[in-house]
Amino acid sequence: MMADTATPTPNYNDTLQQALLARRDWLEKSELAKLKEELRLFQISYSVLYNMFLKKKLINEDPYKQEAKISELEIPETGPFNEAKKMEQISLRLANYDNQLDFLVNFCQFGVDYLNLERLRRILGLVRFIDWVNLTPDSQSVNTKMVAEFVNNAKSGADPLNLSIIGESLTKLPKCTAAALKILKDLATYHKEIYKLNVRAALGEMPVAETATANIKKKMSSQMPGVPFIQEYIEEMVKEDYSKDGPSLKEAVLKLLQVAEEKPKVVKPQVSYKDILLDGIQAIGSAASIMTESAQKMDENQIVMENRKKSFWEKLLKLIRAMLRSDPEEVLVELVYIDQEKGTSTRENLNFHQFRADLDKKIKILTGMGSRGPVMTKLAAMKEEQITGYLERTIRDVRNIFKILTALDDYFKSAAPREDRGKIKGIKPELASIKNCILRANQLRYEYSAAKEEEEQMKRLGINPDT
Repeated sequence: MMADTATPTPNYNDTLQQALLARRDWLEKSELAKLKEELRLFQISYSVLYNMFLKKKLINEDPYKQEAKISELEIPETGPFNEAKKMEQISLRLANYDNQLDFLVNFCQFGVDYLNLERLRRILGLVRFIDWVNLTPDSQSVNTKMVAEFVNNAKSGADPLNLSIIGESLTKLPKCTAAALKILKDLATYHKEIYKLNVRAALGEMPVAETATANIKKKMSSQMPGVPFIQEYIEEMVKEDYSKDGPSLKEAVLKLLQVAEEKPKVVKPQVSYKDILLDGIQAIGSAASIMTESAQKMDENQIVMENRKKSFWEKLLKLIRAMLRSDPEEVLVELVYIDQEKGTSTRENLNFHQFRADLDKKIKILTGMGSRGPVMTKLAAMKEEQITGYLERTIRDVRNIFKILTALDDYFKSAAPREDRGKIKGIKPELASIKNCILRANQLRYEYSAAKEEEEQMKRLGINPDT
């Protein structure tokens, strides 16, 4: 039942505006950076699982995934599958989801104005696209149900390293979901109250008789063209401004928007910067097993190329080499390297057998970077500067191997005779996994550098970094 008064409390709008300014400042300076970090971890964790599914051939690779052009966030399809095309449809949905998360984290602005109600709705839809908190094969969500089955299949027969990788992703995704949802809710609350405040300002004082939602909708269409009519918010506004419960409702809004005072900082535990670097070493070292699988496929592809129709003299020369146990004939392959940023390409001849020998040596070194490996034991005894240099060189080496393997993958697919192309084995999932190892190692390297820089700045300001 409406109260007799027809005028919203003028002071409330001013108080609300001040509360919203403080809330906006808090969101911009504190929460948006946290939101981006949570979504970045969310995206990386999902990408690890997605590439694992591809590697295990649990889903099909989308041939057009890399060519997809995204200009705005879209929630992939969540409806039921056509049973006859279930595998094709879930593969396309998960590929689209991977692209959408990449666009969200790497191309979207993280500002209060940009993350309006509509974009918040879409981000919320992406975070909830798969129910990571209740990931079970009997889920009511068809996408969650399929992903749960894929996870179980990926775990089956997986080695300890891959089980650890899957487990880490499945631990992070629910945590990131909860953290992101909390911040998204705070942003939505801010935008809701801004919406109501703007409607109040546009419509001005209204008699009680004119506060029916239909009448407000009509006035909004003329006073606020282009602004959507959100009935739920309008009904809230009317109750706050005209009902007998208005004062308590307004008080609840102001209390909800209030920014909590920062608690006194407690003494922080001592940070082990060396441990961050050693974690980076382990992260890049985990590429060893993936490179081994890639190398095996490249060897098999090279055998396919060598077994194509040869002349009598080529076969005789190969036989003589085998009888004399001489080194295999030098195999030069012309690789094309694409610079994605500049849109240019360069060509280079690669000695395949020499590359394979060098790759085996690098794999052996990377394997020793496990938590108890010989390389890790030596590094743990070194100074931070030495470990940093070693990590940077290793990342650079692995990045170069990644570049060559990418070009080799393209070479074998294009150079093989048409009748043999079905025998060529691609390594797209392996390349994606190696890239994740590089990203994770680089992230830890930057984390170390940022932490050290922050410590140095605090010391220059005369602040004890341990407090």
